[in-house]
Amino acid sequence: MTQRKVRVRFAPSPTGALHIGGVRTALYNYLFAKQNGGDLILRIEDTDSQRFVPGAEAYIIEALTWLGIKFDEGVGFGGEYGPYRQSERRDIYKKYVDQLLDAGCAYIAFDTPEELDAKRKEIPNFQYDASTRMQMRNSLTLSEEEVKSLIDAGNQYVVRVKIEPDENIHVNDLIRGEVIINSSILDDKVLYKSADQLPTYHLANIVDDHLMEVTHVIRGEEWLPSAPLHVLLYRYFGWEDTMPRFAHLALLLKPEGNGKLSKRDGDRLGFPVFPLEWHDPKSGEVSSGYRESGYLPEAVVNFLALLGWNPGNDQEVMSMDELIHSFDLSRCSKSGAKFDYEKGKWFNHHYIQAMDNKEAAALFMPILESHGVKADPAYVEKVVAMMKDRATFIKDLWDLCSFFFIAPTEYDEKTRKKRWKEDSAAQLAELIEVLRAREPFDIEGTEEEVKAWIESKGYHLGNIMNATRLALVGEGKGPHIFDITEALGKEESIRRIQRAIDKLSIDN
Repeated sequence: MTQRKVRVRFAPSPTGALHIGGVRTALYNYLFAKQNGGDLILRIEDTDSQRFVPGAEAYIIEALTWLGIKFDEGVGFGGEYGPYRQSERRDIYKKYVDQLLDAGCAYIAFDTPEELDAKRKEIPNFQYDASTRMQMRNSLTLSEEEVKSLIDAGNQYVVRVKIEPDENIHVNDLIRGEVIINSSILDDKVLYKSADQLPTYHLANIVDDHLMEVTHVIRGEEWLPSAPLHVLLYRYFGWEDTMPRFAHLALLLKPEGNGKLSKRDGDRLGFPVFPLEWHDPKSGEVSSGYRESGYLPEAVVNFLALLGWNPGNDQEVMSMDELIHSFDLSRCSKSGAKFDYEKGKWFNHHYIQAMDNKEAAALFMPILESHGVKADPAYVEKVVAMMKDRATFIKDLWDLCSFFFIAPTEYDEKTRKKRWKEDSAAQLAELIEVLRAREPFDIEGTEEEVKAWIESKGYHLGNIMNATRLALVGEGKGPHIFDITEALGKEESIRRIQRAIDKLSIDN
């Protein structure tokens, strides 16, 4: 048999913001496709018109583009297997609904919501299946004439799959191995609704995967209960030879306690669960996103890749190319992965450290401008190079190094009491003269000359340095003193020291 080209798909529903668990599913599909020289398809599963949310589709595409998850075909990307929105494929599905009906693998059901509710009250744990369907109003219990009459009269109906009881269905899962489920626990799922002339997920999913020649279905474990039905549908259609291989990914779990990660967890603990900020068009609620919170896309990808998968060694920091090279579905965990959001911050810190200084400075410039600061890009780059190792997010740089751009006018009271001594003003006045005479005003030479002056005078090195830091920064923080003076320049350094002498002498 000829080996088929690997084709996988990410098929979200446009019902709101894309959850971070969905992002991980898209990422794993992408890694698997690229490692195997295959294609990744973006299919939008929008057959549930009542749950459709305007803007969700564009949000999904923008989020995955930001993360560097690239599609080979699909909505927004084109391709030979379109259309890729299920709502645009309704004519295609009807043919397959009729095929199942003609083969006796499905039947038409006219039960109203009220009739179904009544049956649920009558039968505890009611399920529409082989044990109950002959009690219901459907084409198995009605004559052909009655069925035709009801349809001609405009009665709404659904088409249900007909599942025969007591059959062991084998699902060969690339992560979980062989899963055997008895058909008696399955219900006769609805495959098609006359109300909107659209299929449900179960039918559309199977037909599209077959027609789009999907070879592997990599999705969340919440879809595992659907897998036996999908295996049966492939058999009913006679498509066993082209049935894709399944791989069901374990859930992302709450950071604390048990259960699936939810937006409430993020709100409670202060981390995003969506890739981009989401503005709910119905409620107006705004939910935080990784991009707007200051995460780098490389950090998010690296963090997510290792939630439920490992490369088989101790390597943690991995580029997209390294992830593609190492990815192996057999190394995906069968149990859920705790969502360690602090680890996500760790990754972001690492990627900021590794980032090119010019690139980091360009990201910092809008933050400076938002604080009314206009600075030379070369100067910003120099400051960022000194300070980015201390930042978890680019936005942290403002609190870390705003003093490089705005001279202090106030001085931290706690630091002043501890670091500004009785003789600080007189000693720093002398220091000004040493700095004024220094040429060139470099780091090493200036430091050497200042320390020689302190030693010759018998002053206390720590007292001088601490008072100088307070004068330059306004508090007891910042990098090496002479890195600061070199960046500020001679005139600005002297100006700041003189201002501290004048102000702190009066205050004392």
